Amino acid sequence: MIYLDNAATTKTAPEVVEAMLPYFTEMYGNPSTIYSLGSESKKAVNSARRILAESIGAKMEEIYFTAGGSESDNWAIKAAAEAYCAKGKHIIVSRIEHHAVLHTCEYLEKRGFEVTYLEVDRDGMVDPETLRKAIRPDTILISIMFANNEIGTIEPIAQLGQIAHENGILFHTDAVQAYGQLPIRVDEMNIDMLSASGHKLNGPKGIGFLYIRTGVKIGSFVHGGAQERRRRAGTENVPGIVGLGAAAKRAMERMESKTETEIALRDYLIGRLEREIPYCRLNGHRTRRLPNNVNVSFDYIEGESMLIMLDMKGICASSGSACTSGSLDPSHVLLAIGLKHEQAHGSLRITLSEENTREEMDIVVDELKQIVQRLRDMSPLYEDFIKKEKAKD
Repeated sequence: MIYLDNAATTKTAPEVVEAMLPYFTEMYGNPSTIYSLGSESKKAVNSARRILAESIGAKMEEIYFTAGGSESDNWAIKAAAEAYCAKGKHIIVSRIEHHAVLHTCEYLEKRGFEVTYLEVDRDGMVDPETLRKAIRPDTILISIMFANNEIGTIEPIAQLGQIAHENGILFHTDAVQAYGQLPIRVDEMNIDMLSASGHKLNGPKGIGFLYIRTGVKIGSFVHGGAQERRRRAGTENVPGIVGLGAAAKRAMERMESKTETEIALRDYLIGRLEREIPYCRLNGHRTRRLPNNVNVSFDYIEGESMLIMLDMKGICASSGSACTSGSLDPSHVLLAIGLKHEQAHGSLRITLSEENTREEMDIVVDELKQIVQRLRDMSPLYEDFIKKEKAKD
């Protein structure tokens, strides 16, 4: 099997699993208890919190554990809307946000809030001046993702955050795809809240965190006990938290070499695809993109058939976000960067890991060349296109 869907989820690293195992069996105490078994769990939770804080240049008390990126996004946006609604009810996001942000905004719109959805350019980039012009006296929150989960484009977060702060507005970023892949410093980048998830960086599923800058006055999202400094109730997922800490430590230590490996593979794959498969388009910014992301569209084919045929060859890839894999609608991200519906339906997202090899990239390209040609041979639209091209000659 060749696994190329690391934006959907990653394999939990062996050392992460090893770090977690004792907290399922030997050190299973509840961190909120006062006896020693619980104290061991509490130490482990605090150790992980320290690792996460250091990884983004934050304070320990600014890190709050959640069940993952979607909860973190929901908490940041809904709680900020509730806390600052007396100042205004206007929120700004981009059109290419993850659905955890977009659907949360739709929820708030039904409750009297107004949301401005910023357009992006053909590479998926938010223009800082477009953001500046969208700000109103009643704007209370700006949420722009750090890097797009489908096309890999990295946004100018520090600049966007600066604009927010110049206008006294909270700035949140969904960093689920970026955390562990890119260097992040919350102070230098003017970030007030940041969402991250463990399973995107070789950690376990069902655990993430929300960074909340000291002084940001947002309330609880989950009510109940006094855990997480009374901001997020529920007995802590100690094995998950330990795993997230171990995965973050691992990611920070390997980031430089991992990035170098993935960029080399990414650019090699893009080069072969563009050279050897006609009517192929790279989606997203060519250089300001995640190290492991390749997103291409092939004209005159249907993406789902391509994925099924790749799967039959033992190759795992996707056509977009894993959260929308059951949808028949084309990707909102690809439509936002100007693709037609039929082009968006013919998209392929490949997301690499440091374990992938050049030999695997060669296999993928060789298989794709045959698959794309086979699907085009069955396409009436492609047949008409070829006839028109021949008529021009």
